[in-house]
Amino acid sequence: MNTQEREIKLYIQDLPALAERLRICGAELIHERVLERNIRLDTADHSLERGGRLLRLRKDARARVTYKDNAVFEDGVVSRTELEFEVDDFEMAWRLFEALGFRVAARYEKYRREYQLGDVLVMLDELPFGNFVEIEAANNILIDGMVQMLGLDGSRGIATNYLGLMHIVKERLELPFEDLTFENFAGLTVAPSDLGVEPADASG
Repeated sequence: MNTQEREIKLYIQDLPALAERLRICGAELIHERVLERNIRLDTADHSLERGGRLLRLRKDARARVTYKDNAVFEDGVVSRTELEFEVDDFEMAWRLFEALGFRVAARYEKYRREYQLGDVLVMLDELPFGNFVEIEAANNILIDGMVQMLGLDGSRGIATNYLGLMHIVKERLELPFEDLTFENFAGLTVAPSDLGVEPADASG
């Protein structure tokens, strides 16, 4: 599928309160909480990362290949080209990319719940270093409307992706590992300032 993805990503301190706000607003839970395992792929010389592109294999209830490019950050919202399709066999897809010369550049995990209200998708994400909400829609007006409905501060939109945040926290806390996994972060406390973000919910 070829789409122009448009979304805002915000750091959240009280995720249960946000889930309750979504319920009150009438949002439908369309995908239950599930663990996602992601592999970012790149060439040996990191040509995709250097060009601002992303190639990813994702495994949750499904297996998907995703390519992202041409990211633009404006007024807290990121828009970019996204190509995504499902594959029947995650391991076979990985073997194909490996045969084409791609390697694992990073691994990351998160738990995600997905809601829908009208034409807006809302994803509640639990990462090893904190909780986030992603709000996705066709235009900024719909995104801004949902941000306001949920009582969030849209000016605190995050420009980078989760691996970009991993790079920030790795440098600031001098972490000895590369992968963003729950096992690696077990026992660690990560503050919003360690990620370079500010909470967007009222409790922050």
